[in-house]
Amino acid sequence: MTAMDIAIRISPDVIAPPAPVASAQTGAVATFLGTIRASENGESIRGLSYEAYQPMAESVMRDILTALAAPHPCQSVLVQHRTGPVLVGETAIYIEVHAAHRAEAFALLAGFMDRLKQDVPIWKTDVIA
Repeated sequence: MTAMDIAIRISPDVIAPPAPVASAQTGAVATFLGTIRASENGESIRGLSYEAYQPMAESVMRDILTALAAPHPCQSVLVQHRTGPVLVGETAIYIEVHAAHRAEAFALLAGFMDRLKQDVPIWKTDVIA
């Protein structure tokens, strides 16, 4: 099996999800958009602000994805995470997984999201009221 292609972008730039480009071997493209909702802990908000220790965050993300690819082989994954202020309705994180089969794509995506919040040094630093 060839190694999974991993692309990670952490920046304050607005996330504009690209149109997926699948290969002839791709049978599934799973995407996830994490958007900011209008409340946090029961209080109305205008947005959230994120901060990251970027070199370490990228390294930890790559390690998590590589580990998840062993039981869930996929072709590629793109992760984009915003930093700075992100307003209600805007995308804070976008993930796109390409795989031969949907089960692997869904499992890798779900496993990554579970580990992201507990292991990756990206923090919600402020609620924008």
